[in-house]
Amino acid sequence: MENLKEIHIGDLLYKGVKEEDIDINRICKFLKVTEKEVLQMYAAKTLDTDTLLRWCKLLEYDFFRLYSSHLILYAPVARVNNKNEKKQMPQFRKSLYTKEIINYILELINTEKKTTLEIINEYRIPKTTLSKWIRKYKK
Repeated sequence: MENLKEIHIGDLLYKGVKEEDIDINRICKFLKVTEKEVLQMYAAKTLDTDTLLRWCKLLEYDFFRLYSSHLILYAPVARVNNKNEKKQMPQFRKSLYTKEIINYILELINTEKKTTLEIINEYRIPKTTLSKWIRKYKK
């Protein structure tokens, strides 16, 4: 899994195109852009959501999941809302751990890049949840 702290979407798109061996003409036709614009997208750290959605369809991969994973791993702890406050936005749930996140966390443990205590503290994953993952996905 790529480093989720720093997402460079252009690099990831380029890697996806190379893995799938997609011809540049097909990309241009599908996205309705020029070859120069495709190359600019490869160099871009971010893209607008409509363009990224088209890339997701072309490469048959959910690139938005990378950003969701980033939020789960790196978003600050939410403050407790006062009952009198009206919520303007839907509440973000951090309990949605994808298989990719679980694999990433377990890889950190298996390669000894981080200890279980560091993961619990840094990513705020409950100790019981982490223990279940280790037991369930033990290689």
